Amino acid sequence: MAQTQNEETLQKKLKPRHITFMAMGGVIGTGIFKGSAGTIGLAGPGVVVTYIFAGLLLLVVMAAMAEMATVYKNKNMKDFIQQAFGSRVSFIMGWMYCFLWLAVCVIEVIAAGSFLQYWFADVPLWMLSLACATFIILVNLLSVGVFGEFEFWLAGIKIAMIIIFIVLGTGLIFGMIPSDNTPYLQNYTQAGGFFPNGWTSIFSALLVVMFSYGGSELIGLTLTETENAEKVMPRIVGNFMFRIILFFTLPILIICGLIPWNEIGPESSPFVQVLATTGLPGAAHIMNFILVTAVLSAANSGIYGASRMMHSMAVGGEAPKGLAKTNRNGSPINTLLVCAVVLLGGSMLGLFAQEQLFRVLLAVPGFVVILVWICIAASQLKLRSKYPVQPTFKVWGFPYITGAVVVILGIIALMFVLDEGNRFSISICLGVLLVLTLWSLIRFRRMEGRGTGR
Repeated sequence: MAQTQNEETLQKKLKPRHITFMAMGGVIGTGIFKGSAGTIGLAGPGVVVTYIFAGLLLLVVMAAMAEMATVYKNKNMKDFIQQAFGSRVSFIMGWMYCFLWLAVCVIEVIAAGSFLQYWFADVPLWMLSLACATFIILVNLLSVGVFGEFEFWLAGIKIAMIIIFIVLGTGLIFGMIPSDNTPYLQNYTQAGGFFPNGWTSIFSALLVVMFSYGGSELIGLTLTETENAEKVMPRIVGNFMFRIILFFTLPILIICGLIPWNEIGPESSPFVQVLATTGLPGAAHIMNFILVTAVLSAANSGIYGASRMMHSMAVGGEAPKGLAKTNRNGSPINTLLVCAVVLLGGSMLGLFAQEQLFRVLLAVPGFVVILVWICIAASQLKLRSKYPVQPTFKVWGFPYITGAVVVILGIIALMFVLDEGNRFSISICLGVLLVLTLWSLIRFRRMEGRGTGR
């Protein structure tokens, strides 16, 4: 499908630092600041092994994406899936990915509203959530260069705060900062030790950890808005993975080092609980500011992911053509309007069913992300022998490592389906997947009948 510069073409104004921080902004959000309480409760301090294991799986997926980017220039991750498995699969996974990010964004704006109530207790939750949603949409309407710069600083704030948290926590653990109680390493060995619930508990925590890591693949959607993406992608992937693992594992170790794992309550952020023990003045306000920044940054990245995926599908003829339209800033205006309507509805739903929404939607991102990761890795597995040119960057140990990651991710997806605690949420995911599958069968059968399908 031919693109017109004024109406359908996205601008190539994202820089490597924008891409890295955008993906990190999508990852470092509710999952680590709030969800870490759940993972620690499942596996104790040993949950860091789960984060490292999931990080290694993600590394292979990201490397597979980088390899394909060096071969298929000006293509994004949906295009890779289409190249490997055809329009039906890319159609299904494209809309599933939009579903994933819109669900995440609803969670994040409601979470942002609830955090803002700490300062504005008399303002209704739906109004604060609606204000956050409006703010995020306005930012996304800016040119992609301005958007990337904004997300760079927004994500940078919470990354800086995590670094400060790590330094402060290390000082408290080893007595370099005076406190009423210097734990040293005793909290890692008491209350059942490093693996208090057994080493198998690290697999139970995988369900939450995968949700936490979801968003890393956003890099795969920035390729069409990045100059020389085939050159910068391999370097970005290496640096990104190193930082992500550090920003998840070190804070978890600090939290478990300062507070016994079985005393971390699930009702609030472990970061808040740790700062409360320091006795620092204004610690609660500082942490609340970090939480607001974190969820707004994650929502900002999420809207980018949903809007760009819909735009890509519209350009490829897999969504209504009107969704391919861009404004004078090069932003996909109509897909952003769709996202705005969903966020508006999500904000209003928060008025009636806040807690239910969190419980129902929590497992959605983790399950859909696994399906997307499987498709990315499987695409590289299938396409390697069909590359029109040799890649300048290759995944290590092909095809064994990529194949093993596909199998492991498939097992984790099955764990999601069989987990009773996620049954209702997974039923929603499977229901959406079934509807999209039937829709694709009907849609592409009609297209083939007209002689236009693949």
